[in-house]
Amino acid sequence: MRGKEMVKGKFVTFEGCEGSGKSTQLKLISRYLDGEGIPYIMTREPGGSPVSEQIRKIILDGSNTAMCDECEALLYAASRIQHLREKVIPALNEGKLVLCDRYVDSSLAYQGVARGLGLEYIGEINKKALELCPPDLTVFFNIPPDKAFVRKNGADENDRMEKQGLEFHKRVYGGYLQLLDKYPRICAVECGGAIGETTQNVINLLKEKGIIQ
Repeated sequence: MRGKEMVKGKFVTFEGCEGSGKSTQLKLISRYLDGEGIPYIMTREPGGSPVSEQIRKIILDGSNTAMCDECEALLYAASRIQHLREKVIPALNEGKLVLCDRYVDSSLAYQGVARGLGLEYIGEINKKALELCPPDLTVFFNIPPDKAFVRKNGADENDRMEKQGLEFHKRVYGGYLQLLDKYPRICAVECGGAIGETTQNVINLLKEKGIIQ
């Protein structure tokens, strides 16, 4: 039971700094699930549904340099609740496994810690989302931002968040480490080695936590 809504499926979120390899790993994990015949959907934040994707464009638009921190945080929260209502909760109620590239922990690390808005503020504006849909498991791809940016050949100049600079992303990474200590549902997976090895480690973790058989 999540909130007042019966949920049958499992909700797994994936977190990490820019360039940590989340998107690549999600694609590889999806291939494994296809091969095993496990019903699932793969989605992302911000975005994942038509309205939320429109909000995503505003958040990440590199020309929106005047956006204040509170506006940024509230846009993420707005995109999130729409995404849950429109896509995530219906899939969970159908008994599907939902794999989501980023969720509330991104807001806690990026806006709560790195922007300095505080974990309490971010938790408050995301209270409804967490009541409706707390993750069953959060996979944190553990690689520092300096190494991650080298691996992805630098920041995307069209992405407002990637352009924030290395010191900002170091604060984000520090935020994730705080959350890792705070929430037992967050499990770190080291991802500095071979891509296939990381994929297998994630699959092993999903099995260990009872997400898949």
